[in-house]
Amino acid sequence: MFTPNLLFANSREDNSVRSRIVVVDDEPDLRDAVAEYLTASGYDVTVAGDAAEMREIAAEQTFSLAILDISMPGEDGLSLGRWLRSKMPVGIIFATASGTSIDRIVGLELGADDYIVKPYELRELLARVRSVLRRVPPPSTVGAPATTASQPARRTVSFGGFSADLDGRMVTGPDGAPIDLAKSEFDVLEVFLTRANRLLTRAAISEAIGFDEDAEASRALDIRIMRLRKKIENDPANPRFLRTVRGEGYIFTVSEGAGPRPG
Repeated sequence: MFTPNLLFANSREDNSVRSRIVVVDDEPDLRDAVAEYLTASGYDVTVAGDAAEMREIAAEQTFSLAILDISMPGEDGLSLGRWLRSKMPVGIIFATASGTSIDRIVGLELGADDYIVKPYELRELLARVRSVLRRVPPPSTVGAPATTASQPARRTVSFGGFSADLDGRMVTGPDGAPIDLAKSEFDVLEVFLTRANRLLTRAAISEAIGFDEDAEASRALDIRIMRLRKKIENDPANPRFLRTVRGEGYIFTVSEGAGPRPG
């Protein structure tokens, strides 16, 4: 079941390239309603009824965002999301009917960018879609050169042997290989890198990434910081970069005077 909303958006998204979204849900009525609503809002939408169908589609297409139902017959949305993230840099919104925190916590641990609880208003889903897509590079920028004669240089930050391209939303390690960061993890990293060498309270970090100040949001922030440390720290238990200041917050340490600079 879902809460219908027949008030389609009056104006389409002002994007030179339509963002491509896939909706995977075993409820045909909900799936079709979501697809119709998002299409009317200016997106290019594909639908699938289960994980097997989605895997076939993903062999031929890429997407900016996937909306995945967690509870589906056969392979569930959590497993599908993990597989999909391994195949392409895609934003993920999980839909759960449980109303409990466990699915949401597991989803965040797997690198989801957001979640929504069924039944939901289509306008609420649209707001979450727009929020995630703002953090996902549009299709035209994927694989594009960093600069052209008509484009400003990208902002980059180096820390240790790592290099972060803030505009391209990519991080490379000391060996030059890309670091696999979920969109939600990059959001947190970007907050730290644009405020390097400064003490940040949990409230300031939460506000910067659009979290409410509640227990569940606090847990979600902890999960993202934990996952981020595992990917950029040699010893996550004794971090070199992302350090905890007990009772006050966090500080991300890079070389003195470092910060975003043209690439």
